[in-house]
Amino acid sequence: MATSPSPTAMSPSSTAMSPSSTAMSPSSMAMSPSPTAMSPSPTPLITNVITTQQSGSINGNSMRHPRTQHTATLLTNGKVLVTGGRYDSVISNSSELYDPSTGTWTTTGSMNSKRVEHTASLLTNGKVLVTGGRNSYEILGSAELYDLSTGTWTTTVSMNSKRAEHTASLLTNGKVLVAGGLSHECLSSAELYDPSTETWTTTGSMNHSRAWHTASILKNGKVLVTGGDCMNIFLSSAELYDSSTGTWTTTGSMNSKRVKHTASLLTNGKVLVAGGRNHEYLSSAELYDPSTETWTTTGSMNHSRAWHTASILKNGKVLVAGGRNHKYLSSAELYDPSTETWTTTGRMNHSRAWHTASILKNEKVLVTGGADMNAFLSSAELYDSSTGTWITKGSNEESASEAHSIPINK
Repeated sequence: MATSPSPTAMSPSSTAMSPSSTAMSPSSMAMSPSPTAMSPSPTPLITNVITTQQSGSINGNSMRHPRTQHTATLLTNGKVLVTGGRYDSVISNSSELYDPSTGTWTTTGSMNSKRVEHTASLLTNGKVLVTGGRNSYEILGSAELYDLSTGTWTTTVSMNSKRAEHTASLLTNGKVLVAGGLSHECLSSAELYDPSTETWTTTGSMNHSRAWHTASILKNGKVLVTGGDCMNIFLSSAELYDSSTGTWTTTGSMNSKRVKHTASLLTNGKVLVAGGRNHEYLSSAELYDPSTETWTTTGSMNHSRAWHTASILKNGKVLVAGGRNHKYLSSAELYDPSTETWTTTGRMNHSRAWHTASILKNEKVLVTGGADMNAFLSSAELYDSSTGTWITKGSNEESASEAHSIPINK
C-alpha cells in the first residue's frame, strides 16, 4: 500500500522493523516481524533514507526525538502525551508531554515496552491505556497504563490476542473496544478492556478480518468500522458494533474500497470518510448516515492523500492535513458540512505523513512528528482556525539524511 518513500506500509502501523546496521528510512517503514507477516503495499518502495541523530541541544519547542507512527493523546490537564513510534531503525518506548501554556516539550516516564503501530486511549479515570503494536522482533499483546499524577507507566493485563494496526474505541460504558489488526494474519477478533477490573474479555468478532481500518463512535453509542485491508485485499465494507449485545452487524458498504483513510464524526451525526488508497491514492470523500445506514458521495478533496490526519474544529468544519500521494504533502484543506465542499487553507511548514493531530483546549490543532521523503521529524506545528495559518513549534534539527536507491518490499 505504500508507494515510495514511506515510513510504513500502512501506518499506525505495519512497521515491524529489523534493527540493522543500515538505518531504515521513511520509505521502509513497513517491516515484517516474521516471514508470514503481511505486506500491505502493492507497490514496492525504492528509496531508502538513512537518518542520523545529531549531537547538541534540543530546541525546547521540538519533541525530544523524531518519531513517526506514534500516538498523541490529549490529557485531562490539557497537555498532550506522545508515546512510542519509530525513527531510523529505532523503535521507541519514550514518552513526552506538550504543554500548550508554555509551548514546550518535557520528557515523562517511558513505557515498559518499545512499540509502534499501537493505540492509546484516554480512560474515564484520566489514565491512558496503550495496547499492542510491535517492536523490532514481534507483534505485541501487552498493555500498559500511564498515570498523569505520577508520570509513570504500569503494566496491566495483556490482550487475548497480539495485534498491531488495530483500533481502540472508548465506549459509553467506559470500556475500551479493541478490534481487528494484524498478528501473523489479519484479525477479525475483538476484545473489551474493563478499567475497573483491569481485565480483557473477548466479545463478538467482526464479519471481516481487517487492519488499517477506522473506528468511529456514533451518537447512538454504536461503533462504526470502515474499510481496511487484508492480504492486499482492500475493503469497502463497514460494520457496526453494539455494546449492549456484544455483536457486529454489517451495514451499507462505502462507494470506494479504501485503507489509511480518515473517519470523522460530524456535528450532524454523520461520518465523513476521506481519502486513503486502494490501488491508487484517493481524493474522494463520502458520508455515512446512521439513520439510513447508507453512504453518499460528497465533494472530493483538492488533493488525493493517504496517511493524513483529520480534525473536527469547534466550528464544525474538518481540517485535513498532510499525508502523501506520489509525494509528501504540506497542504491542508477544510470540509464544510453545510455546503459539502472543500476549501484550501494554509499549508504546514513541513510536508509530513504518519504524523498525529490533536485538538487542544485552546481550539488550536497540534500536529507532531511524522516523516517526509528525507527525514523523520521531531518538529511540531499549531494550526489556528481563526487565521488559517500554521505556527512551527521547533524544527527538525535532529535529522540528516542520505538517500539510497535500494528495493524495499513494503
